[in-house]
Amino acid sequence: MKTKKLHSRRTFVKASALASGGLLAMSMPWGAYARYADDTIKVALVGCGGRGTGAAAQALSVKQNTRLVAMADAFADRLEDSYKALTAKSFKDWSGAEVNVSTKVDVPKDRRFVGFDAYQKAIELADVVILTTPPGFRPAHFEACIKAGKHVFMEKPVATDAPGVRKVLEIAELAKHKKLNVVVGLQRRYETSYREMMQRIHSGEIGDIIAGQVYWNNDGVWVIDRKPEWTEMEYQMRNWYYFNWLCGDHIVEQHIHNIDVFNWAKNDYPVRAQGMGGREVRKGKQYGEIFDHHFVEFEYADGAILNSQCRHIPGTMSRVSETIIGTKGRASTYHNHIITDLKGNRLWSYRKKEKELNPYQVEHDELFEAVAKGEFKFQDAEFGAKSTMTAIMGRMATYSGQVVSWDEAFNSNINLMPDKLAWDALPKSLPDQNGLYPVAVPGKTKVV
Repeated sequence: MKTKKLHSRRTFVKASALASGGLLAMSMPWGAYARYADDTIKVALVGCGGRGTGAAAQALSVKQNTRLVAMADAFADRLEDSYKALTAKSFKDWSGAEVNVSTKVDVPKDRRFVGFDAYQKAIELADVVILTTPPGFRPAHFEACIKAGKHVFMEKPVATDAPGVRKVLEIAELAKHKKLNVVVGLQRRYETSYREMMQRIHSGEIGDIIAGQVYWNNDGVWVIDRKPEWTEMEYQMRNWYYFNWLCGDHIVEQHIHNIDVFNWAKNDYPVRAQGMGGREVRKGKQYGEIFDHHFVEFEYADGAILNSQCRHIPGTMSRVSETIIGTKGRASTYHNHIITDLKGNRLWSYRKKEKELNPYQVEHDELFEAVAKGEFKFQDAEFGAKSTMTAIMGRMATYSGQVVSWDEAFNSNINLMPDKLAWDALPKSLPDQNGLYPVAVPGKTKVV
């Protein structure tokens, strides 16, 4: 049966307007917080890699009385490495800061859960759950948390395909009904310099936004070599960045940050996309199925154009920034956050504070403050899902070489997830006899 277009782009924009009104300021019923009588907020970590370990440290570094009570991961070794890091007297978190959260870690072996279903056991024990597995698992894990009545911090992106995005939006509505706070790790929205610049953009200082340029160009990230004892499922999960069902390609997993900044500035989402991309340098079998470069032209309903580029090729220009162009001026985050008029005269620049707030920490500071006060303030799952969908639409455009509309992309029924999650089960993308994985071919690959 064909999926109904219940979530058109227009519906999304309307939902955003509602969310920005008085709805999010509502307080939760006291009964929902009776379990906090001893002042302890119990935290579970689902996904114990580097980002998850850092997020857990930040959750344990807030002003409130937080305690890590459960951990879950598909891999026992990754979980144990995370546990050792968090219980060390000196731990360097994701941002590079030295922290000691060891006294707030209470996770004996019987609360360290391993396997594909480990998340279900950890969720039961917590008040707030941190979701930091590879993003392909995010929709199912998010659904389990909200149905169990838990507040959530989850990393971006929130899905890797359109069915996953639809699931997250469905569960976001349930979270809203239950008044459960959800923060998504698009940390620029929690960074002082971005917040100050965005206030000026939204107050009209650069006029109507007509164009933008966003970049995430650098050398790329890690690669995990295959071990002969690993099954295909384990190899792909260990080397998850290079498989779309787990990562979504780097336009989704990484470049979403920059794309989200433009969507935030516009308070809108594109109606169509077209672009180009491929594998120019990173062609080996260790790089799975993803491209090493993407260039996408996103078009918005009012005619505004966003030019988006991301690249993972060593030795090329590195740039991670956003430029937003209006009818009266420009805002840029390249080197520093500045606003100029159309002739290049500086109108404003961000003045760094004596002690800059770490946006990775601010995400947790604000989430746990709301939880402790019994306030319903954060519904990030909505814009997290919409910006995830924007990036997925960009991937669809580069993979196919076609113009892809928002509704076509959003209503796609192509599900990237394996039919079964087990170590002896097979993902949908498999290597040929030479160990090479199928790669999208523009003009031939079908994406919707």
